[in-house]
Amino acid sequence: MFATGVAMLFPLLCAVIYHEAELRVFLLNGLLGVVVGGGLVLLGRGRHELGTRDGFLIVTFGWIVVALMGALPFWLSGSIPSFSDAYFESMSGFTTTGASILTDIEAQSHSMLLWRSLIQWLGGMGIVVLSLAILPILGIGGMQLFKAEAPGPTPDRLTPRIKETAKLLWGVYVLISAAEVLALILSGLSPFDALCHTFTTMATGGFSTRDASVAALHNPAAEIIMIVFMFIAGANFSLHFAALRGRLKDYFRDDEFRTYLVVILVAATTIFLSNLRLTDFSIGRNLRGSFFQVVSIMTTTGFCTDDYARWGSMPQYLLLLLMFIGGCAGSTGGGMKNARFLIFMRHASNELRKLLHPRAVYTIRFNKSAVPPDIVTNIMGFILLMMIITTLATFCMTLVGLDLVSAFGSVAATLNNIGPGVGSVGPTNNFAHVHVVGKWVLTFCMLVGRLELYTVLVLFAPEFWRKH
Repeated sequence: MFATGVAMLFPLLCAVIYHEAELRVFLLNGLLGVVVGGGLVLLGRGRHELGTRDGFLIVTFGWIVVALMGALPFWLSGSIPSFSDAYFESMSGFTTTGASILTDIEAQSHSMLLWRSLIQWLGGMGIVVLSLAILPILGIGGMQLFKAEAPGPTPDRLTPRIKETAKLLWGVYVLISAAEVLALILSGLSPFDALCHTFTTMATGGFSTRDASVAALHNPAAEIIMIVFMFIAGANFSLHFAALRGRLKDYFRDDEFRTYLVVILVAATTIFLSNLRLTDFSIGRNLRGSFFQVVSIMTTTGFCTDDYARWGSMPQYLLLLLMFIGGCAGSTGGGMKNARFLIFMRHASNELRKLLHPRAVYTIRFNKSAVPPDIVTNIMGFILLMMIITTLATFCMTLVGLDLVSAFGSVAATLNNIGPGVGSVGPTNNFAHVHVVGKWVLTFCMLVGRLELYTVLVLFAPEFWRKH
């Protein structure tokens, strides 16, 4: 709450520069966050032994409260009159989903557009610090991927202290963000558009300052720059840290990164070849559009340069699959993550081989090390839970009036933190028409998806609330 209150200084200054009435709203809400959050910090000073259950509660309710803080400027300023819509927009921002209920984005003030982009940027690094530095120590949920020596980086590979790890990750994040701002300005974007789109690119969030998203910029150079930085944001940030220290080979030594790169190249090439039949596409635009949309969906950013709904069934189906795979572990991307996908595929392959050689013992390897059985079990459970939640949430969305395709598309887009889906919530539409009950269902999907399922769902277990 304190950090969110301090962050409101930036849209407040923007309101001063552009002489906007939202200045008062950001001033009052910023003071609220600083005073209440700061007061709670002072009350909580001292040594406290926090258990694993405390960690689940702090993480989940912390995200819920921060989304509330983020919603207040939208609601109290009148830019989003409905509280449910304002909370949906804020949760979409902080979870870097990018699903929006705004029907006229360009009518919003500069300060409100900056705030909308800034909360995505804060949420993006928030989840990376959480996943790399905090959750592994609690040993919870899918974050065991980071705890294990085999599947990926552990916190002490960066630094043994959480505070120092967070500082290093934020340093890398700010440095790459600054590079993108400069590149976008040089491509011809205004400093304001460059800053807002950088915030939402690096967070793989997808909020834009335009109704037609990146397509409205009419800037091929900016699109290429965004492809590069979306790709960077979808990769593991500890690899970027290693690269900045001169260890560039670490990228290609990492099984997950190689999988991430190959899936993007294969998917983009497939869609490019499929789109050759579209007569209004030049080769250059087709190539750029195919790669942009694949990288945008795979990294769960959700920017759009084309209406992929008119590309045909196969490209849409392929993009839908990419939504569930998502980015890399330790990135700002959502989805299942490439590490889980790769281990799942290797486990499935071993099961098939066991049919031919029942007595053989097969070991799943990741980065040349054996994957512990408990992590394989965890991943199988994660995928099963994702299937169950997708099914139940899709059923709920059909109850509030969405057709089956749109219901499934809306759940896939929010649970995997993508933004645009398919059907009536596709790339040229938004979520404004969804029933208020449906919006709360999707808001829950955003939270559960962003915090890796287990972190939130464990709160619904009766065992969690029993005294031990």
